Amino acid sequence: MAKSKLNFTPFGGWVVLPQPSAKKTKSGIYLDDETAKQLQTNILEVLAVGPDCRHTKTGDTVMVDPTSEAMLIHIDEVPHLFVNEFQILGKIKK
Repeated sequence: MAKSKLNFTPFGGWVVLPQPSAKKTKSGIYLDDETAKQLQTNILEVLAVGPDCRHTKTGDTVMVDPTSEAMLIHIDEVPHLFVNEFQILGKIKK
């Protein structure tokens, strides 16, 4: 298991991902909630994994099932997504 970038290590088969936020574009344009939700991505970099994760490691770029629900957790006052490894559809090769 790769070393976590966070001050948190999940148990079991849990995976920590950044919360995608598209409230503001790179050019500085603020988006309404509906538009921001439409622009959210389900391709994210893994920040931490539990010891039972067999296919996912910290630093992987993964595609999460867009129909699955993730738990919203706060680590060091920053929101993150908490999903189980089975909710990850696969890795994106770099």
